[in-house]
Amino acid sequence: MFTKLFQKMSLCAAGLTALGIGLAITFAPHGFYAGYGIVLGTDPTLLSELRAPGANLAALGAVIFAGALRPGAARLSAMLGTIVFLAFAFGRLVSVALDGWPGEGIVAALAIELAIGLLCLFALQSQGRLPTLPAERAI
Repeated sequence: MFTKLFQKMSLCAAGLTALGIGLAITFAPHGFYAGYGIVLGTDPTLLSELRAPGANLAALGAVIFAGALRPGAARLSAMLGTIVFLAFAFGRLVSVALDGWPGEGIVAALAIELAIGLLCLFALQSQGRLPTLPAERAI
């Protein structure tokens, strides 16, 4: 019982977080990035390069959230949540190593991404092993 509740809550949190951030980047990038002290300007190329992955993140968030509502999608959703959030955290850690320490808002985002990614990983592990393919039959 606890495992299913933990999994649903983790997928719900991960899905809604990704969906919300993705929609904010897609439809209000100036406001979203202003929260980090970043001024975007009006360059259409830059805005396109931000809105496209924002829409991608929103779509992934919707799929991750679906796993909280549909038990048959929970495993896929947990995998996606793990990949999405741990990849963001990894990218930020690479940036720290190559570019230096970012502002407080980005450090907070790193901590949240790492926490949600680990929650999704634990939710995935609560599902058990990956299914194995049946052995090929001799002809």
